[in-house]
Amino acid sequence: MLYLLRMLLMGLHFMVAGVLGVLLGICRPFNPDNSRLCARLYALPAMWILRLRVKTQVDSLRNKPNSCVIIANHQSNYDLFVFGNVVPYRTVCIGKKSLKWVPLFGQLFWLAGNVLIDRGNAQKARRSMLTTTHTLQHEDTSIWVFPEGTRNLGETLLPFKKGAFQMAIAAGVPIVPVCVSTYVKQMKLNAWNSGDILIRSLPAIPTTGLTMDDMPQLMLTCRAQMLDCIEAMDRELQTTPEIAGEPHRIR
Repeated sequence: MLYLLRMLLMGLHFMVAGVLGVLLGICRPFNPDNSRLCARLYALPAMWILRLRVKTQVDSLRNKPNSCVIIANHQSNYDLFVFGNVVPYRTVCIGKKSLKWVPLFGQLFWLAGNVLIDRGNAQKARRSMLTTTHTLQHEDTSIWVFPEGTRNLGETLLPFKKGAFQMAIAAGVPIVPVCVSTYVKQMKLNAWNSGDILIRSLPAIPTTGLTMDDMPQLMLTCRAQMLDCIEAMDRELQTTPEIAGEPHRIR
């Protein structure tokens, strides 16, 4: 019963947040800080509705360079609400072009200045990547990417795709990994408290002086660091179940 009530409230919240986000986008279209504001708009009420307790340790994300590529693990559609707690200032996201057909959210996503990529058209995808490189180099804006390219459904990290690392090397900006604990299979949405989640960011990884020949090793390094971090957070939650039992905080 509680699960059904939550899903109804989440559906209503998704529509209301979409309307407010579109209005924000119309008032200041393509402002790169719209993404952060819209992310909070989705995340804060959702954490209250779902009763997910989130603890964040994201100093390296909060104090990130003006321009960087942020990479994060991608578990489920709930990531919109979970990671929405920590999206930093002037950060846009890369998403698939089909998102624009999602009522309200698609229009909000576009007006927030996010980048829509047609993955089925290699030429258009490359052109979008060139645009993001210019954004990173000249507009003091960071780009958030899910390098797995799709949801891992709470399993181990999938192999990373090249796009995020190509952008970072081409623009000469650092990569900031952000990790969330494995939550999607642990959520108990029919219980009053649905579960605990940890989010941590890792130190920035510089790309200055790297070439595309260095990209495979860079991808392996980032993936290994994120995998270690996720496994450490999962162990922490298993051994200390109440570690995230305080109200969620945004740092």
